[in-house]
Amino acid sequence: MKKLFAEFFGTYWLVFGGCGSALFAAGIPELGIGFTGVSLAFGLTVLTMAYAVGHISGGHFNPAVSFGLWAGGRFDIKDLIPYVIAQCSGAITAAATLFFIASGKAGFAIDNTKAGAFASNGYGSFSPDGFSMASAFTVEFVLTMFFLLIILGATDKLANGKFAGVAIGLALTLIHLISIPITNTSVNPARSTSQALFTQGEPLLQLWLFWLAPILGAIVAGIIYKNLLQKNDSE
Repeated sequence: MKKLFAEFFGTYWLVFGGCGSALFAAGIPELGIGFTGVSLAFGLTVLTMAYAVGHISGGHFNPAVSFGLWAGGRFDIKDLIPYVIAQCSGAITAAATLFFIASGKAGFAIDNTKAGAFASNGYGSFSPDGFSMASAFTVEFVLTMFFLLIILGATDKLANGKFAGVAIGLALTLIHLISIPITNTSVNPARSTSQALFTQGEPLLQLWLFWLAPILGAIVAGIIYKNLLQKNDSE
């Protein structure tokens, strides 16, 4: 249960910090943090929670990461579904907190006809810069694949584990710098689900892509690392 609570709180912090920065701080006139600030916020949430609770649960905070670590032989399949449930629960609870806070401002309403409403992900007319479904799928697949390669490499028994959290947090920052204009950046099905549930409409109908592409990318990364990159004891 401690592992599941760690995943719950870690994913809560990721969504609260990352999506919260997008909702409340990105567009403040003259003082807004913009895409760069939001990218950094997502990276910092993972970095800080990796050191806070990573030693308890492994610090996944993302269903795609759990699938990727399983494919790479680093995670027991019996823990997969409990982890995903804990991650999604943490993300949805964080989104509910963000919705409650946002509701405290006069005139607040989620316009689910606009791209990025309530920090949701999307493609086509719901992509921040109008990218197609194929572009969205490709970027989510590729970026999640490399994210898992970085995670698997940084946490390898031969790597310097003390700096794993830094590498992973910076990787997530870079991922957001690349893909916010394309999909508003997911690479995390739990993060996408939490925002889509409150946004409803087309972002909820497009949610399938933000489960399928990241999980496939993560599984491919796990297979690649296990078979092509990971050193065996005999090597």
